[in-house]
Amino acid sequence: MSRSRRRKKAAEEEGNNERWLITYSDLITLLMVFFVLMYSMSQVDIAKYSAVANSLSLVLTGQSMSMMEAPGPSMAEGLSSSDQAAAAAAAAAAMANQAQMEEIEAIITKFIETRDSQISSSGSNDSETTRLSEQIIIYEQERGLVISFKDALLFGSGSSDLTPVAREIIKEVGKPLVGIPNYIRVEGHTDDLPINTSKFPSNWELSVMRATNVVHVLSEASGISADRLAAIGYGENRPLVINDSDKHRAMNRRVDLVILKKKYDYFEPPSIDT
Repeated sequence: MSRSRRRKKAAEEEGNNERWLITYSDLITLLMVFFVLMYSMSQVDIAKYSAVANSLSLVLTGQSMSMMEAPGPSMAEGLSSSDQAAAAAAAAAAMANQAQMEEIEAIITKFIETRDSQISSSGSNDSETTRLSEQIIIYEQERGLVISFKDALLFGSGSSDLTPVAREIIKEVGKPLVGIPNYIRVEGHTDDLPINTSKFPSNWELSVMRATNVVHVLSEASGISADRLAAIGYGENRPLVINDSDKHRAMNRRVDLVILKKKYDYFEPPSIDT
């Protein structure tokens, strides 16, 4: 065998002897990826887990899970046991408040159905016995539950004075709201037709006065605490639809009762105890 062939064979044998390093490095890389994956899967959000578990326990058994109240070090870095308990309590309170709002919606819907049924039974077509289902819309937004009254149910054209029937309807709608802690905004809206009278120089004044008069009924007749109520007038600036027809303008003329979710308490100015 020639010297050049021997050198070539020796070089090939040396290369073959070092191939195990490639396999070894691949194995180490795979092991590292595996352990990183296992580590990431082990990082459970204890706060969310605890909140969900405690809420389910409250719903199913009526009792809080003892593990939420147990003293000792936190299972999650930077989160103490007291923080976990606070998160669980907040989640449970939010669920309870949501249940209250759903109950309120059911009560008001039942009131509307009962009154409409009475109108059907009487066969009356009087303007004061308009079906409430045609004049009151209830829907949920991110900020809370909205009870929307068409202005024709509550006021005369260009007026802020509530009719006696309107006062009674608002009183009944407000009664279920007495027992909940949520803030309530009463928002007045108009269409885009301008108004300019000695009493209402613009739609802003009209919308504010309408909302204010509804607030008075909710406070004085329904018994809702005044510090939970606010009257806001938007005029024509927050329409539901474009003001391009009489039908659409009628939809935009409304007074909305907005029962704010508790998480929006932060945006309400705090009261000062005297």
